[in-house]
This record gives sequence, C-alpha cells and structure tokens, in this order.
Amino acid sequence: RWQKVLYERQPFPDNYVDQRFLGELRKNVHARRYRYRAVVFQSGAVVQQLCSVCIFVVTWWYMDAGMLSPQGLFGVALVSSLLGYVLFDAVDGGAGRRESGRTRWADLKSTLVFAAFTYGFSPVLKTLTESISTDTIYAMSALMLLGHLIFFDYGANAAIVSSTLSLNMAIFASVCLASRLPRSLHAFVMVTFAMQIFALWPMLQKKLKAQTPRCYVGVTVLFALAALAGLATVSSVGAVLFTSLLLAISCLCPYCLIRFQLTKDNIHGPWDEAEIKEDLSRFLM
Repeated sequence: RWQKVLYERQPFPDNYVDQRFLGELRKNVHARRYRYRAVVFQSGAVVQQLCSVCIFVVTWWYMDAGMLSPQGLFGVALVSSLLGYVLFDAVDGGAGRRESGRTRWADLKSTLVFAAFTYGFSPVLKTLTESISTDTIYAMSALMLLGHLIFFDYGANAAIVSSTLSLNMAIFASVCLASRLPRSLHAFVMVTFAMQIFALWPMLQKKLKAQTPRCYVGVTVLFALAALAGLATVSSVGAVLFTSLLLAISCLCPYCLIRFQLTKDNIHGPWDEAEIKEDLSRFLM
C-alpha cells in the first residue's frame, strides 16, 4: 500500500497519489464573507478623504479668485479646530489623552510653534516656485494629491499604506498651490488649512469611527454634502461627476465586492506548503 513518506522506497512513481488525495481538498478555508452594510460603512474613509481633497481644492480656488479672504478662512479654520479639539477629547472622555500622557499645554505649544514657523517662512513659501511655470505647478499638485489618496491609511493592512508619505505629498501639494496665491498671508493660511484638513481631521475621523459609529456616518454624509455644495458653485459638471464617483465608491463598489466574493474558489489540500507552527526560536540561540 502506498504511503505518503519520502524515507522509504516504494514500488510507485514519484508523482503517484492514491484516491485519498482529493479527499483532503478544502475550498475557501480563509475566505472572508462580507456584509453589504459593513462594506459601505468602511468605504466612508475613502469618501471622506476624497471630500477633503475636494474641499481643499475648492477653497484654494476661492482664495485665488479673490472671493475668500485669508482672514475669513483663518477664522473659520480656527473655530473648527477648537470645536474638533474639544470633540476629540469628549468622544472617549479623555481616555486617549491619559494613555498617551500628552497635556493640553503641550498641544498648545506645538500649535504655536507650528503657526510661528509657518508664518515666518510664508514669504519663502510664496516665492519658492517662482521659476516654475504655473502649468507645471498644477500638474505636480494633481499628482501629489493623487498620491496622497493612494498611500493614505484607510485601515487596510497593506504594504502600499504609508501615512507619512501620504501626508507629505498633501503638504507638498498645498505648498505648490499656495505659492500661486497673491500674498504671503494667503500662503500661510493655505498651508495651515492643509495641515488641519489632511493631518488633524483624519485623526478625529478615526476616533469617531471607533467610538461612535453612528456619529461617524452622520459626519461623513454632512462632509460629503458640504464638498458637493462647494464644488457645485465652481462647476456643476464637476459636481455631477464627483457625486457619481462618491455613489460608485460607497454603493456600487461594495455591491460588486459582495458579488465577486460568491465566485471565490481558493483550494487547499495536501499539495500546500508545510507550515511549521512550533516555536523554533530556541534553535536560534
């Protein structure tokens, strides 16, 4: 009788298997079954980040056209930051702050240092790209914002995810666009606003998503409506296309994922590579 061993000589060819071979066949052992509502909920991170980029670009367009003053934007951003800061602590009752050991005084000092350095270097930011053509600046900014969306941490455990790279690309795009604004004050406010919407806002999103899912859904819907309303004042066609994109990501893509999961057919059996589950660290001493 044939035995599945390599240390004995048997009167069978090397590639011989008996009828028990397919008896160990298993399908979709590690496949995950998704629910539509859960996938739609998780897609909110992508929707919010797309809306963040949209609001940032629309805000820059208003400032470049002279329809929004830097003082007005700075005031709105300051009030929003204060409200978000209070909400960040109120969501979990300050438990996260106590675990990190960071004080409000430390947060205030970091904010003042960042604002002071940004304001001091705003004349440099304004003239940083004078030798580069405007078309090149727009192309660079578009590529950087696209890279920001690609490398952003949406919660997936993948090699392509890099929060640092994503944030740096967004700030680089904001510096490029801010250099095309009329004055140094515009550049300072634009870079500060970019830091708020690309660095601070995602932190609040993640905490709302983890602590209060219903509130997170409501904030996502309101944020998307605000982005669409702002884009509609600039381009009605762009607003329609952006609405279609958001609906496709939040409704159509989850549906396609659920449907494709039904056709998943991964097979596992005795032909798989052996997995050593014993702790072999003692042999490495």
